[in-house]
Amino acid sequence: MSETKESFQEIIEGDTKLLVPKKSLTEKVPPIKPAFFNPKAKTNRDFSIIAYAAFLKKFEGPKIFLESLSGVGARGLRVANELEIEEMKINDLNPTALEIAKKSSILNNLNNIKFSEKEACVFLNEHSRKGNRGSIVDIDPFGSPAAFFDCGVRATMHGGILSTAATDLQVLNGLFQGACKRKYGGTPIRVEYGNEMAIRLILGCLRSVAARLGVTMIPMFVESEMHYYRTYTRILNRTDQEENIGYVLHCKNCGHRKTVVEQQQECDLCKSKNSIAGPLWIGKIFDKEFVKNMIEESSKLKIQKSCEKTIHKCLEETEMPGFYFTLDEIAKKIKTSPPKLEKIISNLKENGFTSSVTSFNPTGFRTNANINEIIKIFNSTSETHTNTV
Repeated sequence: MSETKESFQEIIEGDTKLLVPKKSLTEKVPPIKPAFFNPKAKTNRDFSIIAYAAFLKKFEGPKIFLESLSGVGARGLRVANELEIEEMKINDLNPTALEIAKKSSILNNLNNIKFSEKEACVFLNEHSRKGNRGSIVDIDPFGSPAAFFDCGVRATMHGGILSTAATDLQVLNGLFQGACKRKYGGTPIRVEYGNEMAIRLILGCLRSVAARLGVTMIPMFVESEMHYYRTYTRILNRTDQEENIGYVLHCKNCGHRKTVVEQQQECDLCKSKNSIAGPLWIGKIFDKEFVKNMIEESSKLKIQKSCEKTIHKCLEETEMPGFYFTLDEIAKKIKTSPPKLEKIISNLKENGFTSSVTSFNPTGFRTNANINEIIKIFNSTSETHTNTV
């Protein structure tokens, strides 16, 4: 390794010792050289450990983990050290990063790891034949993961998990619509629930790649943070017959929103012109049993408590309609201060609607009530609050 020992520092994340570049711990933006490590992505890695633990507990095939863009190997090394994996392959094109990963593996007495220095798709394509695929395939690039969907799907065995991260948030949130359409095959619109729309655009793109390859992609868990979006999907070797690609209709005039298979120009409620996003994934984004397994496994792992809180929110919203509302969005519309989230959810339920919190936004809620019905309940909640003060 050309870098001096002084360039690196040993840290502990979860139960794993990691050698990381010192500058990545002190500089605002972690440097790419000598190797990339993002300390802020600890939450993201914690979620991965929980999701992979939940998957491995129920998976009966060979437990093979393929990490195609590893950096200093933080995620892969944690998986190898903290979970039961039979075979681990860590790949990166940066020889310095791999050298650090090797040294970290020695610190943790890990000997089931093979290291590989290849371009990500070359590495994944080498694992695309039956008998050579991974049961967990992890893709964590700079920017968009879309270029790796094809080789990622091919490298995932039947019943395995393909997990990808995206950091091109501006593209996915509607600032560069042309770029989003080129990369993901769908167009976003700028809305309060933009992070969910972004994740559904990623899933929609992944689904079209899977469909072209004759396999089915089922979302198990998704995660939205300030700096990235991550999806966990199960890959099955069978053709997908479901109608799970469609559009979001959003009325900028009244705030009504819904998902449809066919585009519709006019808003159902106020007859204004709809803004249309998509094509994107309109099916479920959480698998209820998988999320339950994640909750069960999280209590056994060394992870941040905030992760457990988030997963409990995910469990509440697993059966809920797509696309949430926020307290601020409704309060702004009717020019009032936002009531308490719990109060709105309980009032919606009392009025015969389904409702839950959402993991996507601390003041967000899901419901099958439309915007007019929500406003009515907001108004009555505000009146009740005023009368009791």
